[in-house]
Amino acid sequence: MIARNTQDFWRQRRWHGRLGLSLLFSMLLLLTGLAPAYADTSGTNAQVTVDLHRVLSTVSPLALGVNAAVWDSHLQDPQVPSLLQADGVQVMRFPGGSTADNFHWQTNTLDDGSNAGLDTFDQFMKVVKKVGATPIITVNYGTGTPEEAAAWVKYANVTRHYNIRYWEIGNELYGNGTYGATWESDKHAQGPASYASNSLQFIKAMKAADNDIQIGLVLTAPGNWPDGQTSATSPQSWNDTVLSTACSSADFMAIHWYPQGPGGESDAALLASSANGESTSVSFTPSIPSMVSTLHSAFNQYCGTRASKLQIMTTETNSVSFNPGKQTTNLVNALYLADNYLTWLSNGVANVDWWDVHNSILTGDNNSPTLYGSNNFGDYGMLSVGDTGEPPAETPFSSYYGLQIVSKVIHGAGQIVAATSNQSLVHAYAVKQRDGSVAVLLVNADPSTTYTVSIAGLHAHGSATIYSYGQNSSAVSVTQTHGNTASSQTLAPYSLTAVVFHP
Repeated sequence: MIARNTQDFWRQRRWHGRLGLSLLFSMLLLLTGLAPAYADTSGTNAQVTVDLHRVLSTVSPLALGVNAAVWDSHLQDPQVPSLLQADGVQVMRFPGGSTADNFHWQTNTLDDGSNAGLDTFDQFMKVVKKVGATPIITVNYGTGTPEEAAAWVKYANVTRHYNIRYWEIGNELYGNGTYGATWESDKHAQGPASYASNSLQFIKAMKAADNDIQIGLVLTAPGNWPDGQTSATSPQSWNDTVLSTACSSADFMAIHWYPQGPGGESDAALLASSANGESTSVSFTPSIPSMVSTLHSAFNQYCGTRASKLQIMTTETNSVSFNPGKQTTNLVNALYLADNYLTWLSNGVANVDWWDVHNSILTGDNNSPTLYGSNNFGDYGMLSVGDTGEPPAETPFSSYYGLQIVSKVIHGAGQIVAATSNQSLVHAYAVKQRDGSVAVLLVNADPSTTYTVSIAGLHAHGSATIYSYGQNSSAVSVTQTHGNTASSQTLAPYSLTAVVFHP
């Protein structure tokens, strides 16, 4: 994600290369004043079946992450650590999107010499320690040097003993002009071959400072622009070039995923995108399972014996690629977040990092009445910064509660097992937790229908804890009941329900 701070126009204006007819379409929707009908249709039955013997993946201790930024003027607010702890945050990425490729950590400045923000590296680490999170650091590839990156590793792990294991070489370097878009600072030659060969120098220098660190390289999300593109400096696609040159020296591959393009937002399409992909006049994405499968095929093609060792990390994700409208601050984004995290993790991805802890308000983008919710502004942040028109600083938006629900299901290093639903708009996920509990997450992606859901496949003889969040919720509600009783759940329209069956 490009840097989205109040100092940088591009913080919210992420160029995605797919603007088109949907801008006209959205204007027509606004002019018509048409609003979706959300009349409740009650009494529809659904069945979710859990197969405890069909393990899909083992949950990584890095699973639940968020992005933080050097320019975040509220990251050091005293409420933040406890808020992030309550959300189950395990990873914090720094210094923030495209700022990383313009950031000089030793002086806390940008490449033009200006101050980068309040959150120096050491200040960020104070917050990380209070949260109890694992940091992922994105070093400055664009305007930095291998020596600068190695000095950061040495300072962090030798001088300060922070023991930071995970480091990325730059942010979205495919946005350096290789394919026409120029949101990413990069003083190197354009093209993936340049990025790949220079990254090898970064890796060598950084591992000389600490050989135990894990280093990730930038790939494009398969099927998402600019994946598959070529140019004069990129005769092969970005992913093919980077993997064929550098995967033997890398430990993980980082991708970013924003399924929707501005002006083409659709609640129904967003809630289907994780499992089914999406296509509009301004955006296209395959499903998450398809993207992961494509990446593993490429690993097998180019990485030899390293293929099985390479991890995938989705180090940025949210709903829309730039110009966030009301969808980002309303309930649908919480439901999407739950599908997003659980689908990546079910497919074996090690880490998912939401963009971001705090951002800022935008009022002039897609606030169509065809999108659900009463907030008529956009903000990528999980927590408000208290901009004019927003609630007070540190007030959670819906996405914050979406992650909180997910954290009740993704608990420790459990196993995600198969869960199927006979209703397409009732999405189901299940996790065998390490303490013997089984957690089931139910997403009602239907705006108008209440479902009575029977959960089959469990022997629920103990107690159960039920977490729920939905329309008119001001926080996650928690109830306790017997396991057998909890095997039947009533799901309100547009709601999240997590049921943890205790042994």
